[in-house]
Amino acid sequence: MAVEQTTGRVTRRRVRTRANLLDAAFSVFAAKGFGRVSIEEVCEAAGYSRGAFYSNFDSLDELFFALYRQRADLIAEQVADALALDGPGLDVPAAVDRVTEVLLLDRDWLLVKTDFLVHAAREPEVARTLLEHRARLRQAIADRLARGHTPLRAVLGDVYGAAHAVVAAYDGVTTQLLLDGDVERARVWLKQLLTALLTDGSDTTV
Repeated sequence: MAVEQTTGRVTRRRVRTRANLLDAAFSVFAAKGFGRVSIEEVCEAAGYSRGAFYSNFDSLDELFFALYRQRADLIAEQVADALALDGPGLDVPAAVDRVTEVLLLDRDWLLVKTDFLVHAAREPEVARTLLEHRARLRQAIADRLARGHTPLRAVLGDVYGAAHAVVAAYDGVTTQLLLDGDVERARVWLKQLLTALLTDGSDTTV
């Protein structure tokens, strides 16, 4: 029994240490950029030794990927939840409001995500994983549009085409946001783009 209790405490402590390292790394990567950060800087920000780092991660690359996956999965879940609040139908303007609030509030996340995109572009295996995440996000959007029987512009083809367009619009708007830092302007533009993409002009509530 004592061994089990000790093991449980060690496991909880390890989980907490890993979470603290990820949180510290997020702040450091957002401030300085991946490739300009050392393991020592992450450890210092988290208040841990290199030993604590290496007991959880083999390298900064592994930590960076774990961080990206953690945040990306959270964003995908938040988007899916935002699109699920209207019941069987889909109030497009209300859904767009909720989605843009989720996607545009965290500029630090956009900085880290962009670093990861550049990193993945040079690492085929990492790129495949990133593409899998983006596919899951598009699938969540497509599934919700299909359930809501949302009228789409003919040029988009189907709900999968619309989901691709939504993610592309987000990518474009957030690139500008990273440069000018104008969150409110970016939110307005994204709302306008998504509303135009996700309605055929006949009715915005279905």
